[in-house]
Amino acid sequence: MTTRPVLSVILVYFDDRLNLTPCLDAVFSTLAGIPFEAIMADNASTDGGPADAAAAFPSLRVLRNPDNPGFGAANNRAVRESSGEFLLFLNTDTILRPGAVPALLAALRDDPAAAAAGPLLFPAEGRVQVSFGRRVDFLGQFVQKLLLNPYYKRVLRRNPKSRRTGWLSAACLLCRRSAFETAGGFDERFFLYFEDIDLCSRMRASGGRLLFVPKARVFHEGGATTGVRPAASRFAYRKSQMLYYAKHASRGSLFLLRVYLRASLVLGKALGRFRGEKGRALLSDYRDLLNSRRPPA
Repeated sequence: MTTRPVLSVILVYFDDRLNLTPCLDAVFSTLAGIPFEAIMADNASTDGGPADAAAAFPSLRVLRNPDNPGFGAANNRAVRESSGEFLLFLNTDTILRPGAVPALLAALRDDPAAAAAGPLLFPAEGRVQVSFGRRVDFLGQFVQKLLLNPYYKRVLRRNPKSRRTGWLSAACLLCRRSAFETAGGFDERFFLYFEDIDLCSRMRASGGRLLFVPKARVFHEGGATTGVRPAASRFAYRKSQMLYYAKHASRGSLFLLRVYLRASLVLGKALGRFRGEKGRALLSDYRDLLNSRRPPA
């Protein structure tokens, strides 16, 4: 009889070979005392990373997607193949520190109403990433970026405290399977970005609490796969941002976002940011996005 794992570690892979082995080394070393399974969804990568990982970590299950369906869709597929009571969504450019996952598990077990928990993410010693927040709309995002992020970065370096919050980053996110399934999983219309905030919004709407647990520490490089494609990544961000606003924010916020993006396009064109064939194609994509009255698909 096979014992059900306590934890299913879910990773989505796309051409991040440099970071994959350190990430998996940390998974298998820090979770040695927890019954877990590790499943990686490969989004049609071309760098040979999944084959190397499968050879180095025989218990890792690799699901090969024929194309790149996006971050949320790949996670959903891996979840359907998993069986753990808890789901740990983990980027391949992260490294779990010892005790991180036990601290997250303890937070969820101590609070039956908690749907998910996230750790303190840091890109280097002495620095932190703000991986949580509350209000996500046009005004809320400006306040978050201009005021709250600098404030939290100071506070988290000096005296980090656990807190309830409105959203958590899926760079490292521990969810109850029941809460994830009740919320309906990731919305697969989000190719990249905002899928975690959207999921958190729906888990909260279902009555779940979201916990930031700084006792759990996880290294996160950030931008490992998106940094090499900055223009495409920015467009994916804006497309997902508009979809999120259409789902969860007011009409006023969506209107202001459209105005802001139109102004940004005018400025970008004046500065020559859309030169060449690729630039013109990207500009056309932005215009199609802004002219559409339907949520981005």
